[in-house]
Amino acid sequence: MGYKESSIINPFLYITKQIRKFYLNSSIYNTKISKVFDGGFEYMPHLKIFDCIVKVKDRRNRIEDYDIESIWENQNLLEKDFKKLHSFFWLFTIDLKSSKKITRSVISNWTNLNQNYSSKSWELDTLSKRVISWIANSNNFYHEGNEQFKMNFTKIIKKQLNHLTNEIENTEFVNDKMIGCSAIIMGGLCFKQQLNYLNIGFQLLKKIINTIFDNDGFPKSRNPRQVFFYLKYLVFIRELLKDSNTDIPEFLNEIIFYLGQSFNFYFEENDGTSLFNGNHNLDTNEFKKYIKEYGYKFKNKFNSNGGYTILKNKKDKIIVDLGPTPDKKYSADYQSGALSFEIFHDKEKVITNCGYFQNYNHKLNILSKSTAAHSTLSIDDRSSCKFKKDKIGHFTLENNIKVTNKKIYHDDEIWEIQGVHDGYLKEYGILHQRNIKFFPKEFKYVGEDTIISKKNFQKICFDIRFHLLPSTNAIRTQDKQSILLQLNKSGWRFACDHNSFGIETGLYFGKKDTYTENKNIYVNGEIKNEEEKIKWEIKKI
Repeated sequence: MGYKESSIINPFLYITKQIRKFYLNSSIYNTKISKVFDGGFEYMPHLKIFDCIVKVKDRRNRIEDYDIESIWENQNLLEKDFKKLHSFFWLFTIDLKSSKKITRSVISNWTNLNQNYSSKSWELDTLSKRVISWIANSNNFYHEGNEQFKMNFTKIIKKQLNHLTNEIENTEFVNDKMIGCSAIIMGGLCFKQQLNYLNIGFQLLKKIINTIFDNDGFPKSRNPRQVFFYLKYLVFIRELLKDSNTDIPEFLNEIIFYLGQSFNFYFEENDGTSLFNGNHNLDTNEFKKYIKEYGYKFKNKFNSNGGYTILKNKKDKIIVDLGPTPDKKYSADYQSGALSFEIFHDKEKVITNCGYFQNYNHKLNILSKSTAAHSTLSIDDRSSCKFKKDKIGHFTLENNIKVTNKKIYHDDEIWEIQGVHDGYLKEYGILHQRNIKFFPKEFKYVGEDTIISKKNFQKICFDIRFHLLPSTNAIRTQDKQSILLQLNKSGWRFACDHNSFGIETGLYFGKKDTYTENKNIYVNGEIKNEEEKIKWEIKKI
């Protein structure tokens, strides 16, 4: 759902919410949102526009295979399945040759049972997707319906949009607001007598943009997955406006330009998505085809954006997290991997982070947020950030990290990236400095991690991890002086000036809400000096 907006928990707020809940279920509120202008569709979007936000490879399902008499009466569905069913996004998978009569019957049955507000079936995310899906697929079943069906269908859409415009500001999840905003704007285009939908949608869209993006057009959450999510919906809205011959606001063109640069920066090569701060592997290829077909050309001339630095040539790429922690209200998906890095060679990933387990209710969510799940340094088996569970179960930040002393340099002979973070300063009096140099002609990375004790020096343990993809083989050499890595296309050798290093088993969360075993190289020991240096090397063999 994305990060939530902050709120203050107090008795007055609780009482206000209870009164609001009673009001939403009252006949007074039902009468209010039932007031709509008569009239059917004045504009219907082309179905192809929705390819931007919906993944549909084949329309293979037949509406005839659904049990239309009892489909809405099943009360034993899991929440996830309930949301999928009532969002109607499954309509995008229905064969266009399926019975239009049965499709109308399924929608009519839903309307008869759910025509009044219900906190479950009218939950804003579910409702927004339902409105989008109904309008998107209406060309397939609407026109051949009788006048009664057409009137009931457009009325229930407008009624839901009325509820959405009333309640969308009250949702704590900005991602849900983005989806809802898209539905409202689409409603304003399809039912032009309801002009207030378009005005409300534009106002909300402007507020979302001003709230969630930094000056470079990167989400303040620093979550690359949100770059992809928001760009899809913003492009979708823009294409709806173009298709309906509606003027496109300049602020929309502007944010798409800057967000497109961020997308190009992070996702230019879809060779195994980098796993930082809430991201898991994303396939952006279909979206890239979409924006190319619709004439979008995003270019990025910078090597740093959103707190990330990327240096690359035709064969090699390194990406390093040199960014600070986001504000607490944007930190629900943030991971404590300051100065972590990933290395690519020939479109294969040599060193990775472990990825993100997105399900907030699973214990693996907080585990995937730990520093140990990143290719960086941990002190005393602690993460560089502390998290605290909020009232809705999300782990958000308790402390902030700054990254200073940044150095970024590259030419044909050498690349160099450096930064210092203070995540361990308050508790242990320690700064972590990381310097990574790459020699392109030798295919060699040389790293130096420096643990700097600024105050209250103490002998405590440290760990540095270098995570590997599950498909990578790792073997320690017989002389125990190095570790050999075997990828599909290349082999690499890891060496370290520290005696205590080896291979251990861990967990990889690259695929959404799943995990598998992987290996990581560890270097560990005890801090014995006020400035402890650990040097390591990763070289192609």
